[in-house]
This record gives sequence, structure tokens and C-alpha cells, in this order.
Amino acid sequence: MFLKSTLLGGLAALSLAVPAFADITISDAYARSSGPSAKSGAAFFVIENTGDTADRLLSASSDMAKLVELHTHIEDDGVMKMREVKDGIEVPAMGVHALQRGADHVMFMGLNTPMVQGETFDVTLTFEQAGEVTVTIPVDLARSDDHGAMKSDAGSVDHSKMDH
Repeated sequence: MFLKSTLLGGLAALSLAVPAFADITISDAYARSSGPSAKSGAAFFVIENTGDTADRLLSASSDMAKLVELHTHIEDDGVMKMREVKDGIEVPAMGVHALQRGADHVMFMGLNTPMVQGETFDVTLTFEQAGEVTVTIPVDLARSDDHGAMKSDAGSVDHSKMDH
């Protein structure tokens, strides 16, 4: 009897310690760099959270670059500047968040290999609730739209001329 009650108590405590996982899906992913000798590049995609709990994209990692960070663009005195998003990117419950050019994105600095048109690479996204999600990102250097109808007003961004 003692073993049974101890086991049940332990299972109850364990179930309280496990977070409620949000249902995260990634779609419409692609990456761009500014050319074959580029030292940096960026990835864009749509995060959909079909769960009842908000989630947060905390970080990204990949063998593609020496440093991978979550970035956004801000306007400072009329100049667009790129900044790391240290607190992560919120994905609301039952909501969508698009990472797109001129806005939030995954930044790859110190590329280990060039981003070559038609090739793919893996990125592991770490979410606060959903944990790790690995995504295969195709390189599409010619892509000019951002997730269908969700066009960015910023258009094409030349990362080499931005204040990082």
C-alpha cells in the first residue's frame, strides 16, 4: 500500500512539473543571403500556435553559422537598425507570428558555408513551452515576397549597410 501511494504521489507531482506544450507549426520557411561571399544571412518563416497557451521563441541554433540570433528591425531617428531580440518572440495562443524581411527574423552571422540557391539547412528553434523544433530551411535567394499576402513595407534589406 505504501508503494502504491508513494508511486501515485510521485506521478501527481511529476504531472505538475511538466509544462503544457503549445502546438507549434512552422511553415513557408526560406533563407536569404546577400551573395555567395556573404558573411551573414537570414531565415524567415511563419510560426503558428494552435494551442491554448501563448508560447515564446527563445532562441535558434544551426551549424550554418558561428552565431545565430533572433533579430528585429527598429527605426531610430529615421535609420533602420537591426537588434537582437533577447527576450524572445511572442507567439500568441491560437495565433500566428510571421518572421519576415524588415521585421523579426533569424540572423546567421559568420556563415560557415555559403547559402546556395536550392540547398537546405537545419535550424533548431527553442520555444518556452513547445521545446525544440527542428526546421529544414530552403535557400531561395530570388524570393521577393514574404509569406504570400503578408508583404513587408521594408522590401529588400541590405544587411551590410545596417547598424548591427
